[in-house]
Amino acid sequence: MDSRVSELFGGCCRPAGGGAGGALRGRGGPAPGGGGGSKAKKKNGRSRGGKANNPPYLPPEAEDGNIEYKVSLLKLQKEVFLPEGYFALKLVNPSQYRFEHLVTQMKWRLQEGRGEAVYQIGVEDNGLLVGLSEEEMRASLKTLRRMAEKVGADITVLREREVDYDSDVPRKITEVLVRKVPDNQQFLDLRVAVLGNVDSGKSTLLGVLTQGELDNGRGRARLNLFRHLHEIQSGRTSSISFEILGFNSKGEVRECAAELKKLENRTAFLLQLSKWIDKSWLFFTCLLGLLFSPSPYVPQVVNYSDSRTAEEICESSSKMITFIDLAGHHKYLKTTIFGLTSYCPDFAMLVVSANTGIAGTTREHLGLAMALKVPFFIVISKVDLCSKATVERTVKQLERILKQPGCNKLPLLVNSDDDAVTAAQQFAQSPNITPIFTLSSVSGENLDLLKVFLNILPPLTNSKEQEELMQQLTEFQVDEIYTVPEVGTVVGGTLSSGICREGENLVVGPTDDGKFLRLKVCSIQRNRSACRVLRAGQAATLALGPFDRSLLRKGMVMVSPEMNPTICSVFEAEIVLLFHATTFRKGFQVTVHVGNVRQTAVVEKIHGKDKLRTGEKAVVRFRFIKHPEYLKIGAKLLFREGVTKGIGHVTDLQAITTKENGLEESLGPGQLSF
Repeated sequence: MDSRVSELFGGCCRPAGGGAGGALRGRGGPAPGGGGGSKAKKKNGRSRGGKANNPPYLPPEAEDGNIEYKVSLLKLQKEVFLPEGYFALKLVNPSQYRFEHLVTQMKWRLQEGRGEAVYQIGVEDNGLLVGLSEEEMRASLKTLRRMAEKVGADITVLREREVDYDSDVPRKITEVLVRKVPDNQQFLDLRVAVLGNVDSGKSTLLGVLTQGELDNGRGRARLNLFRHLHEIQSGRTSSISFEILGFNSKGEVRECAAELKKLENRTAFLLQLSKWIDKSWLFFTCLLGLLFSPSPYVPQVVNYSDSRTAEEICESSSKMITFIDLAGHHKYLKTTIFGLTSYCPDFAMLVVSANTGIAGTTREHLGLAMALKVPFFIVISKVDLCSKATVERTVKQLERILKQPGCNKLPLLVNSDDDAVTAAQQFAQSPNITPIFTLSSVSGENLDLLKVFLNILPPLTNSKEQEELMQQLTEFQVDEIYTVPEVGTVVGGTLSSGICREGENLVVGPTDDGKFLRLKVCSIQRNRSACRVLRAGQAATLALGPFDRSLLRKGMVMVSPEMNPTICSVFEAEIVLLFHATTFRKGFQVTVHVGNVRQTAVVEKIHGKDKLRTGEKAVVRFRFIKHPEYLKIGAKLLFREGVTKGIGHVTDLQAITTKENGLEESLGPGQLSF
């Protein structure tokens, strides 16, 4: 999907040359894919009333991916003349053979999208937007529902617009979201890291999204997200916290009770309530009006306003967004970097305050997301505190930075539901698109647009890549360590590859002396609900029973005993020095971040150079100063020390052999830990 989709669903169908860059081209020009160009030349003279028609088109349909084009979902009966000399098919109910074929096709698209697919009804395979009449569209949607029921999926009409071909009969296209939870999963899961400067409203926004209640303007919504007393007292996040937001499979309108609960938190409603309380008949009349009045379209979210526990949210959701709330203050930068590198977020949400603009650590967090190649979108918060001119100035400031040579991003301001749908599709397909939202956590302005965006946002990896990861040996990154009464030692992290099951035997390490120890996975939980099988890319907590917690630390890995894991204390990396006040030399110590590994390392050698200055590249040899770590060639690397920062990737490892790191001894009968 490209900018042509945005113009089409924005109600603008312009002929070639009529818009910027000819976004919607006519059939007189070369058709994408080359499928329909010859037909256009043969029948170029046939048009209704002699009008010059230039129907727009989308990029040709791809064989892979989760987007499907359909002129119609019905059976061939006869040909009907269309503008520009083209023929579409007048269709009725499909035959059983055709229906089974369509169902098989839907299964393929759902598999490619890991449970989600988008159907463009009224679009030919080569991208021509022919559109359908009202009767044909109703019949096509009815067939699509039958197909979805056959595979156990639900459909949601995202948007529909008329396509102007100078035709006597109005024709339109419809975009439909098909969602089905894969048979081997409980729900679809996406992880979104939340970045931004201190006091930009990150935790408050997450509190509003996950609790279902607007903020009172003094930070009440963020209280449930804080983990420490000093965070509540200062209002600043210093640790990493997780919050979940669920979406059901249909994307229906919010229940009236939930809408009323939101209204009750608004100051205006409370003021009116105090006036009405003396007149009970007027109060109940207003109450009934609120209950039965139609609500604007928003996706059906599942949060703590409707559910008491995280387990209930998981059971009611078909898609789950896990927010990783990171610290904004500069003194907690190491915590923010650890959250970005170890928790493997799919996307990042950069929150910018409308009244302060780009300040503090905003640029630094933006640079971290780009250095780690995490796709990000931007949310401008606190628009209720500013004038329209101030908000526009902040938007322009962001657009200037995003368009700079170092970023090369294309900002996309989201102002409507159509913009949100287009932004979600383009954002996942093009790394250069950066959606921008302007909203308020107090008034709720444009909050629904962010929910629509998150509801439609597809996963980055397709089913083939996911399957390849699951075929590899088990590897689980240890990011958090807990001790739970009556459960024992519990570790939290992400499964990088393979499949992990309850009762499985793994090895964990490396320890301080470079050994790996055996352990047993007693139970698994995802988003605080029980789970028997964990698959590659999923985050979870694993209960290890009576395993000694003192033997564990952050940065370890739990792997299959068949892997024969290699560790190292010395490694080489190709780096780019982003900033250094003077020169970067041999003997300089930096804190190195590689995945969930965070340790101080010393520079032993700079190949081909004696020193480095800001902006220069080189291959550098590092040595960990405390204990060996488990690394992989090609892993992304980020290092820092004060204002010194650099990025790169691991190119070589001086591995410690199995005999040296004591793997055989640690796996002996006398050192088993279950």
